Amino acid sequence: MSRTPPRNPPVNRGSPMTAEQVVEDSPQARRREQRGWYFYDWANSAFPTTVLTVFLGPYLTTIAETAAQGRPYVDVLWFDVRPSAYYSFVVGTAAILQIILMPIAGALADHTGRKKELMGLFAYLGAGATMCFWFLSDGRYLLGGALFVTASTAFASAFVIYNSFLPEISTPDERDKVSARGWGFGYLGGGLLLAVNLVLFLGHKSFGVTEGQAVRIALSSAGLWWAGFTIIPLLRLRNRRALPSGAESAGQAVAGSFRQLGRTIVELRRYPLTLGFLVAYLIYNDGVQTVISFSATYADKELELGQSVQIGAILMVQFVAFGGALLLGRLAASYGAKRVVMSALVGWTAVVGVAYFLPKGSAPAFFALGFAIAIVMGGTQALSRSLYSHVIPAGKEAEYYSLYEISDKGSTFLGSFTLALALQLTDSYRLGIISLVIFFVVGFVLLAAVNLPKAIRAAGNEVPDRV
Repeated sequence: MSRTPPRNPPVNRGSPMTAEQVVEDSPQARRREQRGWYFYDWANSAFPTTVLTVFLGPYLTTIAETAAQGRPYVDVLWFDVRPSAYYSFVVGTAAILQIILMPIAGALADHTGRKKELMGLFAYLGAGATMCFWFLSDGRYLLGGALFVTASTAFASAFVIYNSFLPEISTPDERDKVSARGWGFGYLGGGLLLAVNLVLFLGHKSFGVTEGQAVRIALSSAGLWWAGFTIIPLLRLRNRRALPSGAESAGQAVAGSFRQLGRTIVELRRYPLTLGFLVAYLIYNDGVQTVISFSATYADKELELGQSVQIGAILMVQFVAFGGALLLGRLAASYGAKRVVMSALVGWTAVVGVAYFLPKGSAPAFFALGFAIAIVMGGTQALSRSLYSHVIPAGKEAEYYSLYEISDKGSTFLGSFTLALALQLTDSYRLGIISLVIFFVVGFVLLAAVNLPKAIRAAGNEVPDRV
């Protein structure tokens, strides 16, 4: 297994290094950090599974409808918004704020070197806002929207910094395995909490709570889970190049971060292959995210499957994706991550093609399709993350991962727009789902065109044995 010299030289302009900047890089020390790093995926996955995937959208819409009291609109910052559109409005607002704030968070982390502290700050801000969903009742739709925007923006900012630890805690040949284990651990943790919350929700009467109380307990429990397990990575992860205490004021640090971010954006032109990888990821991740978000609608409207089938499929996907991420991580060690991701894109194309022919009312066929999605889903995302870690320059990991996450947020717009256009023109859910093939095909072609060894060397990094 190859080893690399420390990637992160000090950036203090003449200031002495703190003790924390000189860190042990033995295999044992790296494994300790890696195990702690996995636990943040375990911790924060409660938010996308319990909050985003299942509970918040329907509940917040109901809260807005209650507040409307039969009127067609509710007031949102002096705008009239339909209750049915309120949640989508909030999600869109959060996405815009994430795109603005993620690069700032990444630049601040890289400039100050205090990644661990900043990740903890954003994580606990998001977890605290999520716990406050307990107070979301009695028509408090504005509170719900504000809490969601805060939580999701903090979630995205913390995740940027979390990702940037990957090239610091693993050698080039370890990253596929480490990234896959982290992603798989996240599916497992998110799935376990979701299973508990679904038991509470479906059997709320036997637990002596109302349906609304069960939802509020589920939402706030995601914040408690997130906050509690975040303690582990904060104890295990280490800063590599933090500025000495008092070296800069808060204002100087923020100003310096903006200057550094500007330089990074300008010099991205020096890394055209890195930019090419980002574009390829943007395209094929469009397809991945849109299939995931559209699957429940497709099951409901086109396949006419009930809520119990959809809930069962969601749970199955969480646990199978854990194994899928680990499986594709092992395959990457033998065949290279790029080849495995490209094979997974072929699998995604096949999945979408099969979805077109699924018979109405067939739960076994839908579960089989969900099983196939789960196998390729975790590995596609985990290995893309590790591949990207090789093509970014040392010392700017958080900034470049903010661009990576912006590509992820961009898929919310592009994939959804393509699907909406297909549905608008054809009024067919089956033609809508098959239209997503284009993302996997184009993404495959663009990824195949990226010379990864050349991109890795251009970024000043060591090429792993298999990539």
